[in-house]
Amino acid sequence: MTVAPALHYFVDAANRHGHSFAVELRIAKPAAEQTVSLPVWIPGSYLVREFSRHLSGLQAQQRGAACALRQLDKCSWVITCNPRQPLVLRYEVYAFDPSVRTAWLDGARGFFNGTSVLLRVHGQEHAAHALTVPAPKDAPDWHLATAMTPRRVDARGFGEYVAPDYDELVDHPVELGAFWSGEFTACGVPHRFVVAGAPASFDGERLLRDAQKICETAIRLWHPEGTPPHDRYVFMLNAVHDAYGGLEHRASTALICKRADLPRLGAPASAAAVGEGYVTLLGLISHEYFHTWNVKRLKPFDFAPYDYTRENYTELLWFFEGFTSYYDDLLLRRAGLIDDTAYCKLLTKTANQVLQAPGRHAQSVAQASFDAWVRYYRPNENTPNSTISYYTKGALVALCLDLTLRGEGHATLDDVMRALWQRCQGGPLREADVAAVLAERGGRSYAPELAAWVHGTDELPLQALLSAHGIDVLQDPSPLAQALGLRVSEQRGIAIKVVLAGSPAAAAGMAAGDEWLGLEVPVPAASGGHGKGRRDATAAWRLSGLDDIPLFAGPVREVMALVAREQRLLRLPLTLPGPATTWRLAPRKDEPAPSPWPGR
Repeated sequence: MTVAPALHYFVDAANRHGHSFAVELRIAKPAAEQTVSLPVWIPGSYLVREFSRHLSGLQAQQRGAACALRQLDKCSWVITCNPRQPLVLRYEVYAFDPSVRTAWLDGARGFFNGTSVLLRVHGQEHAAHALTVPAPKDAPDWHLATAMTPRRVDARGFGEYVAPDYDELVDHPVELGAFWSGEFTACGVPHRFVVAGAPASFDGERLLRDAQKICETAIRLWHPEGTPPHDRYVFMLNAVHDAYGGLEHRASTALICKRADLPRLGAPASAAAVGEGYVTLLGLISHEYFHTWNVKRLKPFDFAPYDYTRENYTELLWFFEGFTSYYDDLLLRRAGLIDDTAYCKLLTKTANQVLQAPGRHAQSVAQASFDAWVRYYRPNENTPNSTISYYTKGALVALCLDLTLRGEGHATLDDVMRALWQRCQGGPLREADVAAVLAERGGRSYAPELAAWVHGTDELPLQALLSAHGIDVLQDPSPLAQALGLRVSEQRGIAIKVVLAGSPAAAAGMAAGDEWLGLEVPVPAASGGHGKGRRDATAAWRLSGLDDIPLFAGPVREVMALVAREQRLLRLPLTLPGPATTWRLAPRKDEPAPSPWPGR
């Protein structure tokens, strides 16, 4: 006889047009003063999001009688009750956030993460939990997909699921709807892919084949001869008009992409030939799947266990997000989904994102990791000047370490990752573990590199390392916006969004929020006696876009920018930049591909 879980959640999606889940929580053996709370953040997305703001109507009952309920803070409540009687809580959760982080419900689709829907019962986090989701009566074509362990479910996936503790309960998102579904096996592990919002042109079989190659390549990187830590996996992809993102979980991932980026029936065989959007989608799939090892199991020591009530700080996101960002595109190359040229293009993009951010000189990537809670997820017009992305620079740190290890001939970064998995037993990790394994596998201490590349702000030795491995760094003319030090919108005139520190635009006094209206350009007086004694004239021009600047300025470098700021018209002296360049990486001709790429 199976023992019923001590905690049982019922999530009803009946109020689809009201965008609200009705939740009932049954606690078999409550405390006399039972505290419950809703997490303020979701692991993998480092921002306090205050999920409790969507919870309403909380009530508590025992045998039909109301219990006294008192709110303790923004996300916690305490219920005074009889500890010898089951306690039943009922509440609603508003679900109208289309992101991968929270919950969504409408007439076409439902989705939720447990962290935004399921209350945590304090003192019973390690007890068995059950989740029941009944089929909506008015949606006979809906199905349910989740990686949670089924206990009693119907053919459409609705019914009861179980988890050994609260951490695992909320680490299995749930997808509801009339989605497309397909399956494949990777290294003996069953995988399911569900896609919501796919058009008739969607080539599901193509997506399954390519995802299978990614998963097999990742599994073999971590376990050349062994088996992965998961016995099943579910991809949940929501295809929409314009969005992108993903969030990793222990046996699944929630993804969102542009509908136009899905593979289409009759498309070319090469992923790169299908289009950049599809390659981007495959990179997202690769990134989130790699997290199955790197952050869901190997994780910062500071995250063991998660504290759902506040920020969880770590300096290691450069490793967990950055190294994952290095491997996501690399796995596409190793899986044969892109060629060397396409991989170089992806690597070029990452390098330029770092090199064009002045914040790399202001903050180390370790500091950027620690500050993720207040910086990365809350960007403003000064973000590129004050911090650096632990995704992009972390990826370049991984590249530099990999090329250095390979150049010295002792090991590869693959060896380091596998050794870390063994050393930490697929669990919590400290930076000291990374340093120790690098020394062990590399045959020397890598403390100088970690100090300079991770905790310092000097430039990475990218060009020298790439050149030593057969990759040329070519210089292409940069866009005018980059040369000026601007990020702008040109939909209606020139709206300045960002001014980069140390740039010509910053020296001129331009600011985010300015509207660049026009240009005053000196016009030299005519030569000869007819022009003697006359001052140079000035021509004023209305700008419709940055491309107008070279047209009107010609060879002149000292001009006057006419900008509008808070309804004031300003004349700002601007020195136009000379020719500027941006990186383009290319495999050196007549040389073999770099060894990390095919996986040799």
